[in-house]
Amino acid sequence: MLQLLNNTAPGIPADADARPKLDADADLLDAYSSAVVNAVERVGPSVAHLSVWTPASPNRRRNRGGNYEQAEPSGTGSGFVFTPDGFMLTNSHVVERATRIKATFSDGTSCDAHLVGNDPDTDLAVLRVHATPLIPATLGDSRRLRAGQVVIAIGNPLGFASTVTSGIVSALGRTMRSQSGRLIDAVIQTDAALNPGSSGGPLVDSRGNVVGINTAVIAGAQGICFAIPVSTAHFVIPQLIGDGRVRRGWIGVSGQTIQLSRRRVQLSHLSAASAVLVMEATPRGPADGAGIRARDIIIALDGFVVTGVDDLQRLLTRECIGRATRVTLLRDGTQLELSITPAESPRM
Repeated sequence: MLQLLNNTAPGIPADADARPKLDADADLLDAYSSAVVNAVERVGPSVAHLSVWTPASPNRRRNRGGNYEQAEPSGTGSGFVFTPDGFMLTNSHVVERATRIKATFSDGTSCDAHLVGNDPDTDLAVLRVHATPLIPATLGDSRRLRAGQVVIAIGNPLGFASTVTSGIVSALGRTMRSQSGRLIDAVIQTDAALNPGSSGGPLVDSRGNVVGINTAVIAGAQGICFAIPVSTAHFVIPQLIGDGRVRRGWIGVSGQTIQLSRRRVQLSHLSAASAVLVMEATPRGPADGAGIRARDIIIALDGFVVTGVDDLQRLLTRECIGRATRVTLLRDGTQLELSITPAESPRM
């Protein structure tokens, strides 16, 4: 006598119970696909492939004026329009030392892009193009992102224009060093695949709102990519458009983060076990004028605890420029409080 290998009653197809589940899975996949497609259709026309010429390129030729110009771009990247009048956002490292920038959109429209402002400290730059029609992307709110949320990256990796990848937000609140050495806060980690050429392209949510600017990958790793949060862009953009740069405070010291001994922390009643050791004060700079000298240890600025060089940089905002500020330091075991007036950080 044959034994049935399932519990299905005679006359009922064996996969009858599985069909609703398969249909439900298909509906979920269709919904995911629709969300990605809709986001891409909304943002894709805003994204441009950037060709960048720099003085370093060896491929040069004489133009009609008799001057040398580069025959081929020395680098490429991505950018996207975020205003109807042609302002674009990209990475600072994409347009670094650029002598010419050309933007090419998905519809084939091509035009020169002009650098409006650049901030290496946040790896962001604003360009402007004059072309029609322009479809601006919508800048969203990266503060509402959650780990696990679906995100889509659009860019031009390795020269492949209008490439779309999708993934999830792997983590939030990462930190990353910019090329200038300054720490970038609140960086988004994602597993949406990025490659050289993706830099400067938008990272968008399922509604098609830009939540980040794709900027970096870890060489040799898979699925570890980073984007500057759009909240940082909201802060930087008005200053780049208005001043061409981001104004920050400067006190004129070179220093390093050090660990304090437990005894020193206890004797001085400190709230942190690390601080900034001043290695040198720039002659005639704000710190020099305030009486700060080498071997002093900065522990606070305007009452805010300074646990390291990164803290000091964060506290030296544009609001500090020209305003008397209290700096608390240790000198030969004695706690001192001096008045210092930060100046504007000089152009690099």
